[in-house]
Amino acid sequence: MEEAVLKATDVNEKVCEWQSPEQLKEKLDLELRDQGETHTQILERCRDVIRYSVKTGHPRFFNQLYAGLDPYSLVARFITEAINPSVYTYEVSPTFVLIEEAVINKMIQYVGWQEGGDGIFSPGGSVSNMYAVNVARYKFCPNIKEEGLSGMPKLILFTSEESHYSVSKAAAFLGIGTKNVCTVPADDRGKMIPEELEKLVQQAKNEGRVPFMVSATAGTTVLGAFDPLEEIADICERHGLWFHVDACWGGGALLSRKHRGLLTGIHRANSVAWNPHKMLMAGLQCCAFLVKDQTGLLQRCHSAQASYLFQQDKFYDIRYDTGDKSIQCSRKSDAFKFWLMWKAIGTQGLEERVNRALALARYLTEEVKKREGFQLLMEPEYANVCFWYIPPSLRNMPEGPDFWKRLREVAPVIKERMMKKGSMMVGYQPHRRFVNFFRHIIISPQVSREDIDFVLQEIEALGRDL
Repeated sequence: MEEAVLKATDVNEKVCEWQSPEQLKEKLDLELRDQGETHTQILERCRDVIRYSVKTGHPRFFNQLYAGLDPYSLVARFITEAINPSVYTYEVSPTFVLIEEAVINKMIQYVGWQEGGDGIFSPGGSVSNMYAVNVARYKFCPNIKEEGLSGMPKLILFTSEESHYSVSKAAAFLGIGTKNVCTVPADDRGKMIPEELEKLVQQAKNEGRVPFMVSATAGTTVLGAFDPLEEIADICERHGLWFHVDACWGGGALLSRKHRGLLTGIHRANSVAWNPHKMLMAGLQCCAFLVKDQTGLLQRCHSAQASYLFQQDKFYDIRYDTGDKSIQCSRKSDAFKFWLMWKAIGTQGLEERVNRALALARYLTEEVKKREGFQLLMEPEYANVCFWYIPPSLRNMPEGPDFWKRLREVAPVIKERMMKKGSMMVGYQPHRRFVNFFRHIIISPQVSREDIDFVLQEIEALGRDL
């Protein structure tokens, strides 16, 4: 507890203790031997693992779309690891089946499906997006479950060029093929362009292909952009397409009265992927796949009706044997940590968490604008603040090919230096026409304005000689 929780969230401690892979192999003593070790040695192994792991709960960890440490979620994880449940039948997991149902129903309420819906927790947003593709295809071609791909028409699905790569992975995994994923152009802010979607759907039909689904994004990975859901929903309705919204990152904004307008139109979706382990800090992993359906579509699509688990003559209501909705058999109770956290801090606490993160993102944006040597890519829509640091040697250069070539090399060097120093973690990447820039993500309520100031000061200190 002292090493993994208290020190790992202390701003005065390092975010990481960088070692090369070969160095780390030696320090961890990874070999598995015939004879066991003493308790003293095992404790030392635990300390080493903690010491050399990245402290994602640290106030200066801004590297990914998850961060921070919620104590109630942590306690819930202790409980589930101790009880070791598998959430497939009410028989073996009564409390966790009911908790998952309650959480899914509450999330459906915030999506805005007045008529209700269905859902299941999955092992990651990528799997939720795969569920969406599979359920959409099953709805369009129910025979495919038994007859397979041989009788399938030339299906095609549509998603933004800014969408998560899991959509293409789902198409590959499910046998649709990545060439049958049509990427729709996005505007300069990273939003899908509805007019381009309309053209591409019609073009596909003219070519004899069969459109069946559109996957929109509410909170893109890099820019934090939100697709125009209302306009996309109109197109889906006109063409009879399944409308999925990947709100894995942006779904948390639904709990904020101030920011839920970012997802206007999500209530028109047929399915939604939403990861509470991201903005809401429920702890990895915590991912829900929601479907606007109460006819058992999810179960019909995925069920195998294993007779040793899902007996039809049980003494209780077998509607609570929910595991056949999933492609998994064994399944962790990921809903419990979200439920316990929600019970502890309430909807108001979750709303404050979202509002605070976006207020700090706005603070960082304004600081970037007024500090010499920093340049914003664009005004952020969410908690993704993207910017360049321009060292003194480049500040008087015209913005030509040589300038961008040299600027491209700045962020990777600063990232290496911050990692080896262990002072903080901020991600960088190139994107579309933009050379390498920093993508700063703000989530944790432990982050202060002083931490934001530190980031900019540290980048300046680590990069001013470049």
